[in-house]
Amino acid sequence: MSDRALQRRKVSAYVIAYNEAEKLPATLAGLSWADEVIVADSYSTDETASIAQAHGAKVVQISFAGFGALRNEAVSHCAHEWVFSLDSDERCSPEVAREVLDILASESPCDAYLIPRRNRFMGRWIQHSGWYPNFRQPQLFRRDAMQYDNLPVHEGYVLVQGASLGRLHNAIWQIPFGHVAEVLRKADRYSSLGATKIEWPKITIWTALRHATWAFMKHYVFKFGFLDGAPGFVIAFGNFEGTFYKYLKAMELRAGGWK
Repeated sequence: MSDRALQRRKVSAYVIAYNEAEKLPATLAGLSWADEVIVADSYSTDETASIAQAHGAKVVQISFAGFGALRNEAVSHCAHEWVFSLDSDERCSPEVAREVLDILASESPCDAYLIPRRNRFMGRWIQHSGWYPNFRQPQLFRRDAMQYDNLPVHEGYVLVQGASLGRLHNAIWQIPFGHVAEVLRKADRYSSLGATKIEWPKITIWTALRHATWAFMKHYVFKFGFLDGAPGFVIAFGNFEGTFYKYLKAMELRAGGWK
């Protein structure tokens, strides 16, 4: 190990996972450079935990109460000042690993960094559809510089006052769906979580249809999804379907169930 590597700041990497035995080995393989790897499992029923342990990761079991709370709890188990966040459907590219290590060895890094993501879907890299460049919360940050909000899904983040935000140049790779059944499974789960966030006093079937149509148009037309060919249409249609059922489930919640 070089002198520079010995002098850099240490970093904990955490991965949130639930029944991700198929994807987890590739995710963890890209984190060999981290000083500590935490897998925040939510009591998976497959081999997620044993696979994580076999790769040298520390497994912590956290009951799922929304993604924001899950991430905050995962960070609390990280031992080092710096934290790197990676989801089980993401891969840390070699270029991102080198850039992170350079930042941690620099004299005046920012307090948090957004990292672009490149998505691969249906056998091709997506160039449009709102999927590239695609950012979520900062994925490299000081532990005391930010926290996640407590939204159940599509959670945000809050930087402490005075904290600085930067961006990496290189991209993480994301493979969000391995097969069609996973598209449907995630749409069902995320629409259920999203329904709990809707606070509209009145929701009708036309409300659901209007929002769903806008979701399709936004991704397929205004974000140039049509340039991504068949995958672009599937992405836009998936957003239509997920949005429609999110509002339909919100209607069901308002009614206290349907009989």
